Amino acid sequence: MTLLVYLGHPAHFHLFKETIKNLQVKSVKVIIAIKSKDVLEKLLIDSKLPYINISEVNAKGNAYKNFGKRLYNLAKIIRANKPKLLIGSAAELAVLGKLFRIPSYIFFEDDFEAVKKFAKVAGPFATKLICPDYCSAWKWNDKKLGYKSYHELAYLHPNHFTPDAEKVKHIFNLNNKNYILRFAQLTAYHDIGKSGITTAIAQQLIDALSKHGNVFITSERKLEPQFEKYRIQISPLDIHHALYFADMYIGDSQTMTAEAAVLGTPAIRFNDFVGELSYLEELEHSYHLTYGIRTNHPEKLLEKVNELLNVTDLKQEWQSRRERMLDKCIDMSKFMTTLVEKELFQ
Repeated sequence: MTLLVYLGHPAHFHLFKETIKNLQVKSVKVIIAIKSKDVLEKLLIDSKLPYINISEVNAKGNAYKNFGKRLYNLAKIIRANKPKLLIGSAAELAVLGKLFRIPSYIFFEDDFEAVKKFAKVAGPFATKLICPDYCSAWKWNDKKLGYKSYHELAYLHPNHFTPDAEKVKHIFNLNNKNYILRFAQLTAYHDIGKSGITTAIAQQLIDALSKHGNVFITSERKLEPQFEKYRIQISPLDIHHALYFADMYIGDSQTMTAEAAVLGTPAIRFNDFVGELSYLEELEHSYHLTYGIRTNHPEKLLEKVNELLNVTDLKQEWQSRRERMLDKCIDMSKFMTTLVEKELFQ
């Protein structure tokens, strides 16, 4: 029995890693194909998971030509391995599933209306569109399979993640406050016209936070020289332990904001997607685990940071909010494993 999993982002590695392990134990042959992105390849190497890289970093050519190249390379893998099911978060799988008459399950968390180019390819061709209950599949809701959880709970649910202070003791002084800043690249097609934390705002944040504790930066984009000394020195596999033990997270990344939130770390997101993505809106307004601020209100970002810095027992309060969220949500990885098994073994 063969399954093809296609990963195009480090978040996809985390999303599918437990399901991959569960299926391998049951003698499923799992073929992992990847598109290079940030630390994705390093995560696979460190995890000792074999993979096929179909698209190197900074592939030349326009987006449509690169999409075609990925289709071609994935098609070769499908012909050679004849998988029974294709799973991932990429539109390429939907197209190839239709072409080869293989079921394709597309997992996503962003409302389709917010990623229309992706939606217009994945929607018509996918077999199933699998997303949180509150997430919109736009014109293709008849294909939607909803669930009560978040992608981040596929790997950060307590059933799969146990915070380990040993993994952060070389960088964090846990007797002091520790703060993490995250700078995303914001270069994907759906990021066009969107902005996040600028150099000036980053410096303001560092100035404010440094009065209360230690500041660490994790960044997709190249850091300015003055910020290099703050770069967090930790394995990508251990970043979630740092997020758990951090006293606050501030960034312009959707994924890491959600990760901090489900770990019970106060999280602030500063970018132009605020108000547009249902899963982050639910984490903010239903569970009060995160705050979203758009870039036209930088003064509100500093106000919120200073407000939280002055809250007594801030982390304890967020851990209580996290428990309330966990009580309402399912183990995402268990759900995914059962779903894929049903298709493979029917």
